[in-house]
Amino acid sequence: MMSFTRIVLFTDTDGRARFRDEAIPLDQGTPQARLSALLPTQGLQLRESPVGFRSEFHVSSHPQWVFILQGQMEIGLQDGSSKVFGPGQHFFSADLLPEGAVFDPQVHGHWSRQVGEQALVTVFVRA
Repeated sequence: MMSFTRIVLFTDTDGRARFRDEAIPLDQGTPQARLSALLPTQGLQLRESPVGFRSEFHVSSHPQWVFILQGQMEIGLQDGSSKVFGPGQHFFSADLLPEGAVFDPQVHGHWSRQVGEQALVTVFVRA
């Protein structure tokens, strides 16, 4: 069976952000146009971040897909690792504050920044 690989930014059991890959089955449609099951959404936002943008450590407020339309976005984790996403790439941001936790920028979350010479344009699709 064919599948779509969803890159997930999530909060692990130790409260730290990590990346993992998940397969979404493409088990509907036709052999010429394979589809996943319909995924629920709650809305869409567009964002433009200027050259030089960088956030502090933060967590996602809601699970959401992030699609890069223009420029590059780097996501950095507490362990010092990072991933860069470019046009046509995506990740699913589910890096939420653990229930009952108080945000600690030394433990929780991720940072993001614009990379390169183009402004960063993204689409957020809330799940």
